[in-house]
Amino acid sequence: MKVSKIIPLLIALFIFQFGVSQERAHSKKQIEKMLIDAGDSFFRIEIDKSLNLSKTALNDAHRLKDNALMAKAYNVIGLNFEEFYDVNKSITYYNNALNHAKLTSNDTIKDWIYNNLGNVYTFEKIDADKGIDYYKKALTYSLKINDSTELIYTKLNLVSAYFRIKNFKDGISYLDECKSYVNRKGELEARISLNSYYGNYFSSLNQNAKAEQYFKEAVRLSKENTQELLNLNICDLYTDFSIFYKKIKNYEKALYYMELYKDLKEKVYKVERIKRVKLAGSEIELDEYQRQINKIEGEKHQQLKDLKESKLIVLLFVIILFILLLLLYTFYKNSSYRERSNSDLKVANEELKIAKEKAEEASQLKTQFVSTISHELRTPLYGVVGITNIILDEHKELANSPHLNSLKFSARYLLSLVNDLLQINKIEENKITLENMIFNVTDEIITIVDSLEFIAVKNNNKLYTEIDSKIPEFLIGDKLRLSQVFMNLVSNALKFTKDGNVTVSAKLDRIEGSKHYLYFEVKDTGVGIAKEDQEKIFEKFVQIERKEGDYQGTGLGLSIVQRLTELFGSKIYLESEEGKGTSFSFTIGFDADESKKNEIINNIDVDLSLNQFYKILVVEDNKINQIVTKKILESNNFKCTILDDGYAAINLLESEHFDVVLMDINMPIINGFETTKLIRKKEISIPIIALTAFDKQEILEQALSCGMNDIIIKPFEQAKLFQVINNLINKKNAD
Repeated sequence: MKVSKIIPLLIALFIFQFGVSQERAHSKKQIEKMLIDAGDSFFRIEIDKSLNLSKTALNDAHRLKDNALMAKAYNVIGLNFEEFYDVNKSITYYNNALNHAKLTSNDTIKDWIYNNLGNVYTFEKIDADKGIDYYKKALTYSLKINDSTELIYTKLNLVSAYFRIKNFKDGISYLDECKSYVNRKGELEARISLNSYYGNYFSSLNQNAKAEQYFKEAVRLSKENTQELLNLNICDLYTDFSIFYKKIKNYEKALYYMELYKDLKEKVYKVERIKRVKLAGSEIELDEYQRQINKIEGEKHQQLKDLKESKLIVLLFVIILFILLLLLYTFYKNSSYRERSNSDLKVANEELKIAKEKAEEASQLKTQFVSTISHELRTPLYGVVGITNIILDEHKELANSPHLNSLKFSARYLLSLVNDLLQINKIEENKITLENMIFNVTDEIITIVDSLEFIAVKNNNKLYTEIDSKIPEFLIGDKLRLSQVFMNLVSNALKFTKDGNVTVSAKLDRIEGSKHYLYFEVKDTGVGIAKEDQEKIFEKFVQIERKEGDYQGTGLGLSIVQRLTELFGSKIYLESEEGKGTSFSFTIGFDADESKKNEIINNIDVDLSLNQFYKILVVEDNKINQIVTKKILESNNFKCTILDDGYAAINLLESEHFDVVLMDINMPIINGFETTKLIRKKEISIPIIALTAFDKQEILEQALSCGMNDIIIKPFEQAKLFQVINNLINKKNAD
């Protein structure tokens, strides 16, 4: 059962007639109207009328030399010929339509024509494999134009082709992809086809009860039909149902549906109708022959014209020969000049090569500089944050001290700046890859909203969330990068809004297989962004000058947002008006495949209880950091020994037992990597955790290769440190 392409054809033709140019509006409108009427007549099986209208439209389209109109006219003629006149000639007209369509940018008409060619080769038993190739070409255009209806019709056609050659394995995958959409939004034709195909599929599996159920549903739906053209598909349905009953030896019902098929076929393919179709088709063929004759006459006329001009060509040849001789002389004179030029080019190329090497060296130096600066800033920040926490722990009366709170805020702000610089550098060097984690969208958004509530309170803003209940509870994707995008967008919205509203929304946009595409939007009623500034805000280190308000920041937030959304394969869109507010939106696809979710869950480390007492050896040369780390460990019932020398640590480990080593990387005399190598050479298997201010990705490979078990970046969350310690000790004990 093939799926008709005439309904979308009528709609598209109707829309197109309003987009024609004013220069030749009247003529094109007339042709478009004739093509709409021709398609409508075909739908009502008034084939002679459809062909006559198509013929007139085709002649006018040739006169205007409009390839799009010619492609549509040939396509309608092909449809008529395929069903009621001559299948082989229909292929000729479809190919004519395709040749003209390829000269246009209209991908929709290409989709229709490839589908119709697939129908001919599949259902007229010419070459099913070739038909499938045509359907797959149509599928690429259906995806390109992003039209759900076109996509479903094309997939249903592929199902019918695969089932026709008994390849049920490949066909059922396309059918299952269509099921949800067709049952929800599908037209009557698509629903009849869907149930009929499932009937054939289950019949092939000898699941006869299921097959009969689907066939009956298709027959029930066919009784709702009011369109004459759809009777062609219903004929196929009756045939399939009759074959099914014959297979299960219910000959009475097999005969019944075969009689229904014969009656309906006689109704559609009336003798008088076929005669009128042949007459109208012959007239179209005569026009095509006349066009070919005219083309031949034109070519003949051109040949005569060319013959008359041959003498002129000979004269021109003599002139050209003279010019060529002159050029040859010029070439000879300039050869030495070119040699000199080539020599200069070689020198220039060498200079460019040197410049390229210097640029690469500069890029590497920039990366090293960013890494070094981030390390050098994180090290004292660890001390600042740690000492501040120690003061607050030891002096509870200072918990509300504005000075201490300001100190903590400043340290965190500086840490955020360091992280932003490192992040933008990683993105530029393509060092960021998205990770797959299970997460709940609602939880992530609410966590971010709660963490930024203090900014909302400060600016007297209301912070709202709107989350679609249709979004699956758990999705698979990089929740950390998604949270980073939201953290930047929401904090920006709150900063640039006063006495207003900020809304964070997420809704299910579409589903493609196991992929769920979510549409996100962060909208505020703040100051807005001027048109001339909207392109600038995504650039690095750019801040738009504001007339009022103190908006601090690096100008990296939106640049990071744009690049992270691109990593997700998406694009961020901005809508803003000064004084009225701003909206940022983007769409990202996340997997919701159950098997992948179970695989990730099975690989998650279990966070065991931390009610243990362990001996920890800390190897750290920075005195302030020694104090901070020791205070953190001892306040949580760990016994801590501090050494500032790698060699001293090796000697102590040979004589005394410890549960874990916290190893700094950047130390004098011997660094953390070399210290770890020497420990492992002595076959000491104690877990070693790198406690460092270097970025994790920069040292991960080197740390693991030298024998370290994990990495913690300073400043760190205490809970994260204790979890890593506990996991490593339990793993060692289990081994």
